Amino acid sequence: MPQSVVELRNVSGTEAAIGWASNHTIVVDRPKGKAGGEGLGFNGGELLALAIGGCYCNDLRYIAHERGIGIETIAVTVTLDLEGAPLVATSAVLLVKCEISDGSDPQTLIEEAWSVCTVANSLNRGVPTTLRMS
Repeated sequence: MPQSVVELRNVSGTEAAIGWASNHTIVVDRPKGKAGGEGLGFNGGELLALAIGGCYCNDLRYIAHERGIGIETIAVTVTLDLEGAPLVATSAVLLVKCEISDGSDPQTLIEEAWSVCTVANSLNRGVPTTLRMS
């Protein structure tokens, strides 16, 4: 079974964290002035929206490569609505623009990529999460 494992650690001298997987890193922080945040990186909601949109962009490319379709441009805007206490995501909407290199209609590609998007499918099915202490 495939698995993704990421690590996060505090960044010395700040209240931010650095996360990594393989040889890729990202900084996680709160907005400047919020709970010690300095705005050094993305907050959780932004990371969630990026995960949804980034996964979808990758799936567009996967499907296009499988079908031998060239993509000229991809533009995805993710709007994540948050509410409540504790704050939770209540909806995510993707606005997608995709232009195929030969000028053909991208609708089938757009819909097929959405149907296999790992992050969106996981969220829509209610992925269980567990907290353990080490």
